[in-house]
Amino acid sequence: MPKRKRPAGGAVTILDVAKHAGVSPMTASRVINENPNVGQAMRERVLASVKTLGYRPNLAGRSLRTSSTARIGVLYSNPSAAYLNQFMLGILEQSSLSGSQVLIEKCSGIRSQRAATQRLLDAGVDGVILPPPLCDSPQTLQELDALDIPTIAVATGAPLEDVTSVRIDDYQGARAMTRYLLELGHRDIGFIKGDPKHTPTALRTKAFFDTMAEAGIEVPAEYVAQGMFTYRSGLTAASQLLNLKRRPTAIFSSNDDMAAAAMAVAHGMGLRIPEDLTVVGFDDTPVATTVWPELTTIHQPVTAMGRAAVSLMLEDIRRKRNGRSKNPVHQVMKYTLVKRQSSASPRRK
Repeated sequence: MPKRKRPAGGAVTILDVAKHAGVSPMTASRVINENPNVGQAMRERVLASVKTLGYRPNLAGRSLRTSSTARIGVLYSNPSAAYLNQFMLGILEQSSLSGSQVLIEKCSGIRSQRAATQRLLDAGVDGVILPPPLCDSPQTLQELDALDIPTIAVATGAPLEDVTSVRIDDYQGARAMTRYLLELGHRDIGFIKGDPKHTPTALRTKAFFDTMAEAGIEVPAEYVAQGMFTYRSGLTAASQLLNLKRRPTAIFSSNDDMAAAAMAVAHGMGLRIPEDLTVVGFDDTPVATTVWPELTTIHQPVTAMGRAAVSLMLEDIRRKRNGRSKNPVHQVMKYTLVKRQSSASPRRK
């Protein structure tokens, strides 16, 4: 009797079975879920791999997938707790109204993503919502697509044609904020970039440079600092900008967490906001109104985006259950420039 071969890295998944049998993950899924539209030879081939690898299907998950209740998975790896809390509020509000269930999994690296995805599938989810940065994870998107699992990418800066998405226009939002700073009279504007793995980072950065160039202003290299969308990275980036011999009169941070950090650094240096320094952010998470002074920022309707993601997911699930083909939707929601007390015209020298 052949010895069972367990792939390195943990429990055997349906993706391991598909690879071992030399078939697509969708075919492996159809065999394991007893779909009649699979040839006998292919069925035996997949079942042989199931036996060899010792794969054990989650029977509870299978029964839930065939019930009328929709189960929605949320896979997240977001460094901003404020953003995530707003997003989950919308998810839970809409799922409660629709009578659907929500399962949440957290992950970090690639291996962690795969394990978390498998846990959601084993729990019987009908579809998966991916907030940033996982909305841009090629591996996660490819694996879910291969298994024919409806997927919603939220706040991606580069939506895929065949994956339903919900987002704002990050480029135009960042242009609006940069124009606002220019209208106030600022010319020496520092910029804190976000995590380069997030697609909105490139859009917000490009918008800043494009708008400054249109105004005939060349941005010095030292006026641009790298952040990671975390408060801690904002502290480092802001310290870099504010310790320059000729420091900027305004700092545009790619999200509110880093903007709040910039304000903390400024306060620590004895700078008054906005009299000595204007600080603005992006997202309008709750931190924007808990710092002092309150933060001027671009409002991204994160809670509404969570609600929209659930509504679009339920439509995709209904479409799949009725045997209809995919019809990806790309919903672009409205942003708003919210002016608060952290911004003003630069002080005359």
